[in-house]
Amino acid sequence: MFFSATLNHFFFQGCTNSANMASTVIITGATGSLALEAVQQLLSSHPSLTIVGTVRNASKSPKSPHLLRLEEMAHQYPSSKLLIKSVDLNSISEVGAFSNEIADLVESNELPRISAIICNAFTWSLEGQQFSKDRMESTFQVNHLSHFLLVLRLLRSMDPETGRVVMLSSEVHDPEHPNAFSKLGAELPSDENLDSLIKPDADEAGTEHDMGWRRYANSKLANVMFMRSLNRRLQQNPQFSKITVTAMDPGGLVDSRAHAAQKSFTRVLFRLLAFSLPVTRLFTHKLRSNSDSARDVLALALAPEYASARGHFNGTKSQLPARVSEDAGKCEAIWQACWSWVGMKEDETCISKSYP
Repeated sequence: MFFSATLNHFFFQGCTNSANMASTVIITGATGSLALEAVQQLLSSHPSLTIVGTVRNASKSPKSPHLLRLEEMAHQYPSSKLLIKSVDLNSISEVGAFSNEIADLVESNELPRISAIICNAFTWSLEGQQFSKDRMESTFQVNHLSHFLLVLRLLRSMDPETGRVVMLSSEVHDPEHPNAFSKLGAELPSDENLDSLIKPDADEAGTEHDMGWRRYANSKLANVMFMRSLNRRLQQNPQFSKITVTAMDPGGLVDSRAHAAQKSFTRVLFRLLAFSLPVTRLFTHKLRSNSDSARDVLALALAPEYASARGHFNGTKSQLPARVSEDAGKCEAIWQACWSWVGMKEDETCISKSYP
């Protein structure tokens, strides 16, 4: 589904020269709360970019109000370019097919080279386990595995001078950080039991909510570890060493639709926080709106001051990640497992399976 969209006189602050040249920006989960804000900001400020937004099903009828809003942006900005693509991240084969399609379009010059991949899409299940079409635990597959595959398959299609990958992290990725909404936080299994990330034992009765939070936290920790592992490999590759990877914690998004899955008390709390955000943000940087964090993620993806940035960020501020994500052995074990789970082959990417 291809749309044109128009230049608004408002420009995203911090835009870079490369962002003003023809290039492609991919953002997954384009109908998500943060992503819709990011797409609108891109369309209004970067008319030279081609934006590829992935959604689960662009042809589903009736269309969700969020997909309708995404499509309406095309009419609102008719001089910019928006390509809406159906990709179900619960299907490894669909992610592979999409990656091949985009790579072919870049190779044939029908799409400009990719300047940024923003791995935004996510899911969670706080009421029990959900499984993908590939019979893997859905939270880990959607939030991490499918992005692992997407990025590795598209590295050759990125601009080798200015390409950037932005992974979405979360405060709860850190096992040492208490989670105010769950008794359980991130906890990766032993290297011998990593398969439990995709084939977990059944939740014990009464633990579904907290185990759902753990699965979500583990997927975000895996994203941060992927950032580290991929940066190490890119820096060893002379041809692609200028491509950078960051992982960004967007903060507590008070107006995110994702809170609909939370407990009733938490939903009410976030509605109150959204109402009071103009005052609350004076005292803490942890609570933000979708619009705030959209600007942050686009800064990491496009702004000149982050052209060589690597590592973990809270918004646009550099932040140390969880200590376990600095464990080279654990990062490598997760990388090797994910490579196997998605069926990656050496000739499908420019990055090696094993670290030199």
